[in-house]
Amino acid sequence: MPELPEVETVRRGIAPHLEGARIIRFEARRADLRTPLPRHLAARVTGRRVLAVRRRAKYLLIDLEAPRTGKGAPTGAPEVMIIHLGMSGRLLVGPDNGAPPGPHEHIAFATDRGTEIRFSDPRRFGVLDLLPSDAFSADKRFAPLGPEPLAPEFDAAYLEQALAGSRTTIKAALLDQHRLAGVGNIYACEALFQAGISPRRQAGTVRGERAARLVAAIKDVLARAIAAGGSSARDYVQASGEAGWFQHAWAVYDREGTPCPGCDCGRGVRRIVQGGRSTFYCASRQR
Repeated sequence: MPELPEVETVRRGIAPHLEGARIIRFEARRADLRTPLPRHLAARVTGRRVLAVRRRAKYLLIDLEAPRTGKGAPTGAPEVMIIHLGMSGRLLVGPDNGAPPGPHEHIAFATDRGTEIRFSDPRRFGVLDLLPSDAFSADKRFAPLGPEPLAPEFDAAYLEQALAGSRTTIKAALLDQHRLAGVGNIYACEALFQAGISPRRQAGTVRGERAARLVAAIKDVLARAIAAGGSSARDYVQASGEAGWFQHAWAVYDREGTPCPGCDCGRGVRRIVQGGRSTFYCASRQR
């Protein structure tokens, strides 16, 4: 599943094409993805201008102006189009040239700039929804989310407080979106390795200097992954169709049995299963 760096890379790829543009055509070639599409979706978004393209956790948010009459008077409230890429979803940018859709391109919308965005999702685990802008913060998908890991409010003091008294493992705690929004399995493994913290460590013991190291590692790993266009481990590609390349910089993730970078432990990267997910780490370096 695309994690924060992949979703942020897609956001940066589509934002220049959408922000300030007007949607002049919207096509939904099926009635659902993982969940049903909103009723009358095409009619509700066609003709509306995109105000901004944002990201919250692993969701893309496309802010739409209020619908207007032919004379420009508003007839409703602003809304936000919510997109989750699921396991295999892709948002691809190209010219609006009438090219036939691919076999898994279930949604397409074109703008008055001659650009078309296509949502391809072979497994159909993705989501596209429409929500009134003033209802966004209270929506059950977003209200419980923790802070963004690249935001200033995510610091060592916050992390220590969020983990205080927790007996779960630190790896599981990092994947808890109520504590921290957007970090997934790949980047939790990479950040714990960089910080020198064992994924088995009890979360409540990550305090003081350990918490500061971990916050710095999370921010650094995510920033480097975004700069690299994300990780193309399976289905993910950027909005341009190009693969990301941060997978070539992974220190431990999916590196079982290979030498640990910068470590002379001689045992190599280990793999264990935590919460049904593979965890990769160095048992010597990470304590």
